[in-house]
Amino acid sequence: MKITSVDIFKVNDGKPSILEGSGFFPVVVRVNTDENISGFGELGLAYGNAQNAGFGMAVDFAKMIIGMNPLNNEEIWEKLFRKPFWGMGGGTVVFSGISAIDIALWDIRGKYFNTPVYNLLGGKTNTRLRSYASQLQFDWDEKTAALVDPKDYAKATRKALNEGYDCIKVDPVGFDLKGNWMGWNNHGILGYDQLQVAVNRVAAMREEGGEKMDIIIELHSLTDTNTAVQLGRELEKFRIFYYEEPVHPLNSVSMREVSKRVNIPIASGERIYTRWGYRPFFEDRSINVIQPDLGNCGGITEGKKVCDMANTYDAAVQVHVCGGPIATAAALQLEAVIPNFLIHEQHAVAQLKANRETCKYDYLPKNGFFEIPDLPGIGQELTEKAMNESRRETVK
Repeated sequence: MKITSVDIFKVNDGKPSILEGSGFFPVVVRVNTDENISGFGELGLAYGNAQNAGFGMAVDFAKMIIGMNPLNNEEIWEKLFRKPFWGMGGGTVVFSGISAIDIALWDIRGKYFNTPVYNLLGGKTNTRLRSYASQLQFDWDEKTAALVDPKDYAKATRKALNEGYDCIKVDPVGFDLKGNWMGWNNHGILGYDQLQVAVNRVAAMREEGGEKMDIIIELHSLTDTNTAVQLGRELEKFRIFYYEEPVHPLNSVSMREVSKRVNIPIASGERIYTRWGYRPFFEDRSINVIQPDLGNCGGITEGKKVCDMANTYDAAVQVHVCGGPIATAAALQLEAVIPNFLIHEQHAVAQLKANRETCKYDYLPKNGFFEIPDLPGIGQELTEKAMNESRRETVK
């Protein structure tokens, strides 16, 4: 079997973004073969103003794999990592390009052997995957919103609880009092009023959810070491499940300092790439929960290695998912296999109808748990309508 062409799609290009305050356009590759088997993979760049760079990266990497055997995913991974010179230096865009192609190759492999990817990775360790409602500062509804008042945070919590979730995640410092994302400075030292805004938002969620509900605090690295410690100590009383990206995502020394000074488990990983990127965090034990995004950490091939490496250091895994349905499907396949799986991220954007309708299958958790798709491959594909309405380039 040989790779004959690769299609690169920027999904929903030209349409208004479906995510409040951020452009959201998944970039997807379809790898095609001479045996009429195609595989889909997604770059981890659906948001954050990097889609065009990711699209171009996928085009450049697609040119390097034409004629190769898609079942030789290790060979292709090594070629994309070492031959372009920039691969070993890494970075979000480079590794996203590698990741999307790699996921598509695993999709092909599963379809070729007529089995879900999880069987090719070692089989199920987990049969049902606990999930949490993620990013409630955007509300939890058919449309996203910028939540400001603690009462609205409580209402969003109730919506998630009514759908069966027993765990939620929120960034309590992201929106200022006017609803502007990153509208205030969270570095240095937080003043009393600003600190209380964050504390009051979390307090309202805890009161609404009760003591049994788990709360994850997300900071998106908007805080620095001082403010992360300051806020974390205030939030300890709310029994926080874990504390995500409290400082710069590539600074293990700062992460370790927060870990030592705050009595909450530390999580990070959506902006850490490959085994080489995770190594210092494992070695200094600065992260308790890793959050690799299969769309930028190196795909399923590298993601499995990172998760196995984490297991050596007793680190749990919550795969980061903030993209289209293909990103979700890939994550579910890996999460089914790894023994150190902790919980699955169901992002607010994954709830949105416009996002879900770009793909053939509509996977949603039931009562807070995901069933694992058992279709061959990753179990997800773009619809013909979505492909026809996307920006598209084909490499042959």
